[in-house]
Amino acid sequence: MGGDTGDGGQGRQPGECGHRAVPHPGDVRIEAWAACREHCLAEAVLALVECFADVSGVRATAVDRVRLAEASDDDLLATLLDEVIFRWEEYGQVPVDVEADEADGGLDVRLAVIGLADVPITGSVPTAVAWEELRIGPDPYGWSCAVRVEA
Repeated sequence: MGGDTGDGGQGRQPGECGHRAVPHPGDVRIEAWAACREHCLAEAVLALVECFADVSGVRATAVDRVRLAEASDDDLLATLLDEVIFRWEEYGQVPVDVEADEADGGLDVRLAVIGLADVPITGSVPTAVAWEELRIGPDPYGWSCAVRVEA
């Protein structure tokens, strides 16, 4: 998966993927983009993790699978990010790689994870997804999304 291109996707070409975090008063706004919805959702997870942890150079110690039921694109984005937050709060797991595939309108997600204690913490750990300003959808280059997360 791609990383922060530094331009917020503004100079992107069709098929490119990436993500970034944008400071927001008291919170963080994450933005992600990719050629398709599933890759955009995976990029959003990586952006969420990079808000608070440095997962570069670490290897996953386990793989978890998550199945999200059919829902609107906005609901899938919020539910997926909420699931990731739940997993580090309850199980101390942080995704280092993510793959998502469409499945009957829902989503099958593979999370390659490592223990939270095994990664450097670089910021405040997000605690919730804010529905205000949440968006995901097609754009001229593929798909993009943005969401504010509370830290």
